[in-house]
Amino acid sequence: TQLDTEPWWTVDLGSRQSVSAVIVKNREDECCGERIRGAQIRVGDSLIDHGKNNPICGTVTDTRPGSVSTICCNGLEGRYVTIVIPGRAEYLTLCEVEVIAQGCIPPPG
Repeated sequence: TQLDTEPWWTVDLGSRQSVSAVIVKNREDECCGERIRGAQIRVGDSLIDHGKNNPICGTVTDTRPGSVSTICCNGLEGRYVTIVIPGRAEYLTLCEVEVIAQGCIPPPG
Protein backbone atom coordinates (compact mmCIF):
# COMPACT_ATOMS: atom_id res chain seq x y z
CA THR A 1 0.00 0.00 0.00
CA GLN A 2 0.94 3.63 -0.02
CA LEU A 3 1.71 5.21 3.35
CA ASP A 4 -1.61 5.01 5.16
CA THR A 5 -2.98 5.08 8.68
CA GLU A 6 -3.82 1.50 9.68
CA PRO A 7 -3.22 0.02 6.22
CA TRP A 8 -5.13 -3.16 5.47
CA TRP A 9 -5.56 -5.99 2.97
CA THR A 10 -8.57 -8.32 2.78
CA VAL A 11 -9.33 -11.53 0.91
CA ASP A 12 -12.87 -12.87 0.40
CA LEU A 13 -12.88 -16.66 0.79
CA GLY A 14 -16.25 -16.81 -0.99
CA SER A 15 -18.06 -18.41 1.93
CA ARG A 16 -17.64 -18.92 5.66
CA GLN A 17 -14.58 -21.13 6.28
CA SER A 18 -12.86 -22.66 9.29
CA VAL A 19 -9.39 -21.09 9.05
CA SER A 20 -6.57 -23.24 10.41
CA ALA A 21 -3.69 -20.90 9.64
CA VAL A 22 -2.57 -17.86 7.67
CA ILE A 23 0.96 -17.85 6.26
CA VAL A 24 2.53 -14.46 5.53
CA LYS A 25 5.81 -13.98 3.65
CA ASN A 26 7.76 -10.79 4.28
CA ARG A 27 9.76 -8.94 1.64
CA GLU A 28 13.21 -10.39 0.94
CA ASP A 29 15.32 -7.27 0.44
CA GLU A 30 17.21 -5.54 3.22
CA CYS A 31 14.91 -2.54 3.12
CA CYS A 32 11.94 -2.09 5.33
CA GLY A 33 11.18 -5.61 6.57
CA GLU A 34 10.22 -4.13 9.93
CA ARG A 35 7.20 -2.44 8.37
CA ILE A 36 5.15 -5.61 8.88
CA ARG A 37 5.83 -5.63 12.64
CA GLY A 38 2.63 -5.98 14.62
CA ALA A 39 0.40 -6.74 11.65
CA GLN A 40 -2.77 -8.40 12.91
CA ILE A 41 -4.49 -11.29 11.14
CA ARG A 42 -8.26 -11.03 11.56
CA VAL A 43 -10.90 -13.55 10.49
CA GLY A 44 -14.64 -12.94 10.44
CA ASP A 45 -17.78 -12.15 8.47
CA SER A 46 -17.80 -8.35 8.70
CA LEU A 47 -16.45 -5.86 6.19
CA ILE A 48 -17.32 -2.92 8.43
CA ASP A 49 -14.19 -0.74 8.73
CA HIS A 50 -12.49 -3.12 6.25
CA GLY A 51 -12.81 -6.09 8.63
CA LYS A 52 -10.62 -4.44 11.26
CA ASN A 53 -13.09 -5.37 14.02
CA ASN A 54 -13.22 -9.10 13.23
CA PRO A 55 -11.64 -11.45 15.80
CA ILE A 56 -7.83 -11.51 15.93
CA CYS A 57 -6.22 -14.76 14.84
CA GLY A 58 -2.69 -13.61 15.64
CA THR A 59 0.08 -11.07 15.08
CA VAL A 60 3.15 -11.04 12.84
CA THR A 61 6.30 -10.67 14.96
CA ASP A 62 9.11 -11.90 12.67
CA THR A 63 10.37 -8.98 10.57
CA ARG A 64 13.54 -10.54 9.12
CA PRO A 65 13.92 -10.24 5.34
CA GLY A 66 12.16 -13.14 3.61
CA SER A 67 10.71 -14.46 6.86
CA VAL A 68 7.63 -16.67 6.66
CA SER A 69 5.20 -16.34 9.58
CA THR A 70 2.64 -19.07 10.17
CA ILE A 71 -0.18 -17.71 12.30
CA CYS A 72 -2.34 -20.50 13.75
CA CYS A 73 -6.02 -19.60 13.77
CA ASN A 74 -7.30 -22.83 15.36
CA GLY A 75 -10.45 -23.03 13.26
CA LEU A 76 -11.54 -19.41 13.63
CA GLU A 77 -14.51 -19.05 11.29
CA GLY A 78 -15.24 -16.35 8.77
CA ARG A 79 -15.58 -15.37 5.15
CA TYR A 80 -12.94 -12.62 5.21
CA VAL A 81 -9.28 -12.66 6.22
CA THR A 82 -7.86 -9.20 6.87
CA ILE A 83 -4.29 -8.17 7.57
CA VAL A 84 -4.03 -4.75 9.23
CA ILE A 85 -1.24 -2.77 10.87
CA PRO A 86 -3.09 -1.11 13.75
CA GLY A 87 -2.38 2.17 15.46
CA ARG A 88 0.18 3.73 13.15
CA ALA A 89 0.81 5.12 9.70
CA GLU A 90 2.78 2.58 7.67
CA TYR A 91 3.28 0.88 4.32
CA LEU A 92 1.81 -2.64 4.17
CA THR A 93 3.97 -4.91 2.02
CA LEU A 94 2.81 -8.51 1.60
CA CYS A 95 4.91 -10.70 -0.69
CA GLU A 96 2.72 -13.77 -0.29
CA VAL A 97 -0.31 -14.72 1.79
CA GLU A 98 -1.69 -18.24 2.05
CA VAL A 99 -4.91 -19.08 3.90
CA ILE A 100 -5.29 -22.68 5.09
CA ALA A 101 -8.96 -23.49 5.60
CA GLN A 102 -11.22 -26.52 5.90
CA GLY A 103 -14.14 -26.75 3.56
CA CYS A 104 -12.29 -24.96 0.79
CA ILE A 105 -13.80 -24.89 -2.66
CA PRO A 106 -11.35 -26.67 -5.00
CA PRO A 107 -10.08 -24.63 -7.95
CA PRO A 108 -11.61 -25.43 -11.35
CA GLY A 109 -9.78 -27.75 -13.67
